[in-house]
Amino acid sequence: MVLRKRLRKLVEAEEILILPGAYDALSAKLVQAAGFQAVYLTGYGQSASKLGEPDVGLMCMSEMAERTRDIAMAVDIPVACDADTGFGGPVNVIRTVREYERAGAAAIQLEDQTMPKKCGHMLGRQVVPAEEMAEKIRAAAAARGDPDFLIIARTDARTEHGIDEAIRRGRLYEEAGADIIFIESLETVDEMKRVNREIRKPTIANMVEGGRTPFLPARELQEIGYSAVIFPITTLYAAAKAVYDVLADLRENGTSAGSSDRMLCFREFNELIGLPAVRKIESGDLSAVRRDLL
Repeated sequence: MVLRKRLRKLVEAEEILILPGAYDALSAKLVQAAGFQAVYLTGYGQSASKLGEPDVGLMCMSEMAERTRDIAMAVDIPVACDADTGFGGPVNVIRTVREYERAGAAAIQLEDQTMPKKCGHMLGRQVVPAEEMAEKIRAAAAARGDPDFLIIARTDARTEHGIDEAIRRGRLYEEAGADIIFIESLETVDEMKRVNREIRKPTIANMVEGGRTPFLPARELQEIGYSAVIFPITTLYAAAKAVYDVLADLRENGTSAGSSDRMLCFREFNELIGLPAVRKIESGDLSAVRRDLL
């Protein structure tokens, strides 16, 4: 419960909350080590890292819940988790919420796309009727066991149906019980300002490198009115580029020695993944045992 309460307070605070994306437990540890107060489990990143496939609805609920559990166990900061469409109708959403909550999530994100869904910055996305999504939100609110478990309601209506419909849906999802409203793929700063004038609940922005939404720094998003911002694929793209470059160097030169300055060393990496705590426990010092903060 502690981490969920912490996330709620962070969202309600005056300063905008920055949530970098994590595509696995290791990247989540890096987010925490870099000093961020919360982390976002990206569905795009899970599909890429587990399946090596694009974000087109290939991950099932049990796979995503397992990834949620892995990441939540790896860090001591709140984890906000992408749950796509909830993996079905209201009955499916109830199970999804319970599984994510049991896995250690501090927040769940549900979107109004049809199944199979697509990444929110891809074209060709379709949305379900607004009332159908509102019913899912009501089901999610009823299913959670912890009142501090946040429900993020996302609409993908902007791209195909325009800003008016996207805001209408956002307000409907507010009324249905969502804690945070996420209007995806806004295309201008004026649209972003309008959303924050017309939506009463806290709002979240999505900063995707190369995506459809203006790419703004957190301080400007805060001035516009956002309570939180995710950078869902920053870590994924950075890791892919770094690994590719090191491998190219290894292939060309037959050694990784020339790339050592772009890597953590053996000691640094072992510290990152918690070896010192293991050594303490092995010596009988149980003060290093992590406590369940949820």
